[in-house]
Amino acid sequence: MKRVLITGATGLVGQDIVKQCHANGIAVNYLSTSKHKLKNEPNYKDFYWNPETNEIDTACFENVEVIINLAGASIAKRWTKSYKKEILESRLLSLNLLYNTIQEHNIPIKQLVSASAIGIYPDSETNYYEETFNDFGSGFLAEVSTQWEAVALQFKQLNISVSLVRIGIVLAKDGGALPKLVAPIKNFVGAALGNGTQWQSWIHIEDLANLFLYVIEYNLQGVYNGVAPNPVKQGEMVKAIAKTINRPIILPKVPSFMLKLLLGDMSAVVLESQRVSSQKVENLGFQFKYHHLQPALEDLF
Repeated sequence: MKRVLITGATGLVGQDIVKQCHANGIAVNYLSTSKHKLKNEPNYKDFYWNPETNEIDTACFENVEVIINLAGASIAKRWTKSYKKEILESRLLSLNLLYNTIQEHNIPIKQLVSASAIGIYPDSETNYYEETFNDFGSGFLAEVSTQWEAVALQFKQLNISVSLVRIGIVLAKDGGALPKLVAPIKNFVGAALGNGTQWQSWIHIEDLANLFLYVIEYNLQGVYNGVAPNPVKQGEMVKAIAKTINRPIILPKVPSFMLKLLLGDMSAVVLESQRVSSQKVENLGFQFKYHHLQPALEDLF
């Protein structure tokens, strides 16, 4: 494999996957909604698309056999009714545009690796979720993830192998959840969120990028949880961050009702509990660099 097509390549996860692709001698084509900032480097080519208007430059598929799909609006904004619609449609429209274009032009793509989220699993402090679990949750994140995966799985009808990576809480220094957790702790106003006993299944961004490449390299089909082997309770995560940046936790836990008042439905991101297994991909030979939270945090800081 010499070249992949990535949607969402400029996002938090996409940027790290691009780095790993280049480190492994894989060139990247990526899709952008901006016509005026297109790049054209030998190993990093930018092509225009607009899923809302069904526009796409079909040259993006040239010499490409694998697509990594990360496209979708961020869930880290307040979930108004209109923004919920944007979160869902941004994921479905982008995949549908790829599907229809590949079908119409008979483009010989071999594999689609599409992001999903562990939010597909129900909120539970006792369950331990493996990929075979299919009694999905009923909240907004579960609804989005279920529909997202269903559209991705349609690519099988085009004789394309489909891989789904259900991503947990991505730990990265310059984006995602971690800076939002660090800021109050750094300013001595950090505290556990909700009851602090909800499970948080996390993954270091470097491991996540490597996992995507591993799925491609070995053409691993099916569903894989993109989480580290050792999830932690939310209160434990707050304490670990405080230890890493040498700050005390002084304040009591932030009550769930207060988070719901402040964040609305988006409070589910921090209050829901999903303890998720990474055993399947480990059994297939993938090795995590960061198994435990403390070394992961120390690396990032």
